[in-house]
Amino acid sequence: MRLLLLTLLLLVHLPSSALPAPDFRLQDIQLSDYKGKVVYLDFWASWCKPCRKSFPWMNEITNKYASEGLVVLAVNLDTDAKLAQKFLRKYPAQFNIAYDPQGSLASQYKIPGMPTSYLINKQGELVVAHKGFHLDKSASYEQEIVALLKQ
Repeated sequence: MRLLLLTLLLLVHLPSSALPAPDFRLQDIQLSDYKGKVVYLDFWASWCKPCRKSFPWMNEITNKYASEGLVVLAVNLDTDAKLAQKFLRKYPAQFNIAYDPQGSLASQYKIPGMPTSYLINKQGELVVAHKGFHLDKSASYEQEIVALLKQ
């Protein structure tokens, strides 16, 4: 049942069917530490072409909304950390980066592709999921964030 609801979340915004976001700890980042904040959780890899466009956008929303309670957490899935570091030299991040080289968190979240992002509300519930990153949809992504920040 949980998998079915998570799959539906990937297809459509269902705030009334919000699921608790699976808690995790990667390096010094623990999701439950951000309860009371809106979390944009992004899964990425160095080979992911859309990630090259999402990183500047995630920097922008971090700078714009961090003071209002937005936290961006980006989880890298490269098995070779050197590839992630090379990517980050070219596309620096002004937000938290965690590493999941075994993909255990990605499996727990059942990501369908790269990148995949989730919006987690202040109560720690998954409320929106996006497969891929589309710059032409960034205004609607931002509207979703703003709506959650206002709740």
